[in-house]
Amino acid sequence: MKKVTKAVFPVAGMGTRFLPATKASPKEMLPIVDKPLIQYAVEEAVAAGITDMIFITGRTKRSIEDHFDKAYELETELEARGKNELLEIVKKTVPKGVNCIYIRQSEALGLGHAVLCASHVVSDEAFAVILADDLLDNPGSSSVMQQMVGVYNYHRCSVLGTMNVPREETRQYGIVSTENQNGDVQRVTGIIEKPKPADAPTTQAVVGRYILTPRIFDHIRALKPGAGGEYQLTDAIASLLKEEAVLSYQFQGVRYDCGSKMGYLKATIELGLRHHEIGEELSSYLNERFGAAVTKKKDK
Repeated sequence: MKKVTKAVFPVAGMGTRFLPATKASPKEMLPIVDKPLIQYAVEEAVAAGITDMIFITGRTKRSIEDHFDKAYELETELEARGKNELLEIVKKTVPKGVNCIYIRQSEALGLGHAVLCASHVVSDEAFAVILADDLLDNPGSSSVMQQMVGVYNYHRCSVLGTMNVPREETRQYGIVSTENQNGDVQRVTGIIEKPKPADAPTTQAVVGRYILTPRIFDHIRALKPGAGGEYQLTDAIASLLKEEAVLSYQFQGVRYDCGSKMGYLKATIELGLRHHEIGEELSSYLNERFGAAVTKKKDK
């Protein structure tokens, strides 16, 4: 039984909601406390047993490659200064046995096109797709991708990470309909991109985690481009589920939409309160500043 060993990270987007910060720096390199978003995403994949990280990049994304590259000068300087703790942090940016592969997406033609760019590397294997904008946090337990790999290993079909959202927010997500509404794992019968609240079949929204069978590539290739010439992954999944099973999985954990300013700030505060260096101090500051009962969430 083949394991899921490859993950695709579409990182070619412009990050316009964070301008001017993202004018010359990728949004995926925005830090949550002391780690960039893309590193949280890679660590989630590593926890799930994934070893090949496939980054679909674009212009101004060179710093992502540099981040996951070996930093000879920095490591030498830290070693010379006896800063061994920091040296270990730098070395662990990419764990041993993990391969980083970079593919340039020449045009921004949608998420479907970004995934298709990885087809020659993925070949005939099931693979994960992880959007670093969505920071999925499940401290002290299995990472969300680890949970989804478990679902895939049992059912051997595509799996979409989902969560329930307020009905008025369905216009912001791809929304699935399912055979039943019971249990964490449900068979998908339909998927629609950003429906109006009145038209949404459910409130079960797809967030930035997927495990897809290689058949998805054929369905992306068969798509006709939509608005702006983009190829939507949602449309390809809608076509795929007509020929093979696709499951939704309501994951265990908390999702922070770090593609939005508010979601990014929430993640910074929550993970900051749990950080071993600054958690206590941040908790004290928030209590003093806002008079609210803010408690430090210790790392588990």
